Parts: sequence; structure tokens; C-alpha cells
Amino acid sequence: MIHSLFLVNSAGDIFLEKHWKSVISRSVCDYFFEAQAKAGDAENVPPVIRTPHHYLINIYREKVFFVSVIQTEVPPLFVIEFLHRVAETFQDYFGECSESVVKDNVVIVYELLEEMLDNGFPLATESNILKELIKPPTILRSMVNTITGSSNVGEMLPSGQLSTVPWRRAAVKYTNNEAYFDVIEEIDAIIDKSGATVCAEIQGVIDACVKLTGMPDLTLSFMNPRLLDDVSFHPCVRFKRWESERVLSFIPPDGNFRLMSYHVSAQNLVAIPIYVKQNISFFESGSSGRLDITVGPKQTMGKPVEGLVVTVHMPRAVLSVNLTATQGTQKYDPVTKVLVWDIGKLNQQKLPNLKGALSLQSGAPKPEENPSLNIDLKIQQLAISGLKVNRLDMYGEKYKPFKGVKYITKAGKFQVRT
Repeated sequence: MIHSLFLVNSAGDIFLEKHWKSVISRSVCDYFFEAQAKAGDAENVPPVIRTPHHYLINIYREKVFFVSVIQTEVPPLFVIEFLHRVAETFQDYFGECSESVVKDNVVIVYELLEEMLDNGFPLATESNILKELIKPPTILRSMVNTITGSSNVGEMLPSGQLSTVPWRRAAVKYTNNEAYFDVIEEIDAIIDKSGATVCAEIQGVIDACVKLTGMPDLTLSFMNPRLLDDVSFHPCVRFKRWESERVLSFIPPDGNFRLMSYHVSAQNLVAIPIYVKQNISFFESGSSGRLDITVGPKQTMGKPVEGLVVTVHMPRAVLSVNLTATQGTQKYDPVTKVLVWDIGKLNQQKLPNLKGALSLQSGAPKPEENPSLNIDLKIQQLAISGLKVNRLDMYGEKYKPFKGVKYITKAGKFQVRT
């Protein structure tokens, strides 16, 4: 399936390549570089590029392109998912997936790629299996390998490689059994000048950290599962039971993993946590303008808004700004024409305000349209979609409930301890 893999940085340099079946010349990436130049922005590069003899399928992660070369037609999403698995494995092993980290750990990177693909087809992609095959890098292990000449590759086949549950290590033991689940949601919304919501949707994920002894079988149910749309699960989830009962039944991997991702598209379910009052005007003379922005919380949220950042892409005619912020810091880049107002935690007692004068290029025509505002924010322990966990049941090898199970359900986060 996958013949070759090239890792390309944002400057267009190939800093790593791996071939499985036959060596393919780097010149095949010229088609990718042409598409990259036409796209302009790295995130706008087409994920699938057709060439006379190959298909180039790529993803972009942490300023690195993962470009795979395919010689026959395959489902593109299958290859894209595998490339994301490769990037996530690098993230799990090295802490990040940047160019410098990959170069510093190039030996382990090649060992991982060799195990993850067998003759071009995915083989071992689960973190638990890979960590038994190839030990994660540590300072002590690196020193020992340098002195003894040994490698990080394990000598025995992982116990879970040939089992029906390949994502979980066998004979796992913990003194304290714990399971943590984080519900993380992101809002993508467009609001007009009057404050009405034009469109809104929510992308959510449930990340888990499970440290349980043996082979536990978990069942997770929600109070309102019908609001979830376009769901994607970890392979451990029994999909048939979700289809019939809307219940998550699974044997979890050991450690950290993403249980599921989902989408909420019903606009009436998306509650915008803040409101914005903005007045950006340019005078008829075309030499100056005024800006006045106020941000406030909506009382329906009940949680503090943190990490609030307002970004304004000014027209090219704006040379400089003279603004005063009652809270946070503001910075204007005259080259990119981007104004960034970093508010931080939103103060409900005294609403943050940014106002002042705008200086425009002399003789420039008046901008036809006012700039739009991009707002980023964070709210801890709040599921904006209203998703609520009903209960979490855990069963042992004989499918009997664990004794002493206590679970605490919070908005957006819950944890389980046995």
C-alpha cells in the first residue's frame, strides 16, 4: 500500500525518508512542492495529489508534512489515519513531533516506522504494543546503548500482539486502580454585528487515562447521547452496542488514549459563552479611524472565561494604532496588519475594553468593509454542548462489578477510582 514516506519541513526541505518496497526518488515530491506553492498556506495543501504514476497523500502536523507515496488506488482516509497514528506515536515517544526532535531520535524513528508498517501495510499501531517492541528513549537507556552497543528493540514478541485485544498489555497490575476521563470541546461559530449567531458547531473529544489491573470491561453511558453526531471511536469500542443502545462498551488500553471524538451541529444546542460589542469605523477622509471593542461574559455559563484572545485582521491601509486596553495587553504588527489583544481571564466586575485611534496610509481610499474579529477562549470544567455522563460501570474478568467503585461527575470532567 504505502511505498515511501517523506517528512518535509515548512521550508520545503526533505529531512527524513523511509522506503518499504522499493526506493522512490525524491523527485516525486516535486508535485507536492508545486501544490504547496499554489496553496500558499500550509494548511490549504490538498491532502491527495495525483501524479502520472503515483498518489501523494499528506498531513500537516507541528510544521511538518508527512507525505506518503502510493502506487495503487487505496481509500485516502485509510492512509491519512495511519499518518496521524505515526505523528501521534512520535508525540507519545518524544513529547513532540517537531523536526528537531525527529532528527535527534532518528534511529528510534526508523525502528518505529519499520514496526508500524510491514511491506507497506499497517502492522503495529497501538502505543502499548510498540512500547514493548521498542523502549521509549531515556537518558539512562541512551547511555547504556552507547556503551554496550545494544538497541531499544525488545527481544520478545509482545504478549498482546497476537491477542484479540491488541491495544492492551497483558498482566497489567496496579496498586491503585484509577481511571480519568476528560471531555474537551471546541466551538466554531460565526456571530454577526448585532450578536446573532450565523452558524455554530462543536467538535468534541473524550480523552482517557486508565490505570486498571487485569482486563477490565467498562461501560459508559450518557444522559443525552442523541445530541452526538458524526462520532469516531477508538478500536476498543464495541460499535454494535453503540448503534443499538447508545452505550460505550470497551476494554480500555493501558494508559492514555482518545476514547472518542464527536460533532454537534445543532445550532440551538451551541451556547456562545461571551458577547462582543465592537465599533470599528473609518472616516471619509481616509486618513484615520476609530476602534472600540468590549467583551463580556454571558450569565448562563456559570464558569470563568480564561485565555481570552481577540485577533483583528486590519485592512492593508492601516499603518499604526494608538489603543488603550483596560485589561490585558495589545500588540499590532504593521507588516502582517494583525492586532492581537490578549485579555487573559475575563473580569466580570469590570468588563475589558480596547479603544483608540487608527492611522491610515495617506491618500489611501476608505476601506470598503470593516475587519472581522477572531476570538479564542478557554472554559475549564464545562461541556458547552451540555453532554452529561450518566454512569460508568466496570467489570472484572468474571464480569462482576468492582467493589467500592466511586465516581465523581463534573461538567466536562469526571474521574473514577476503585
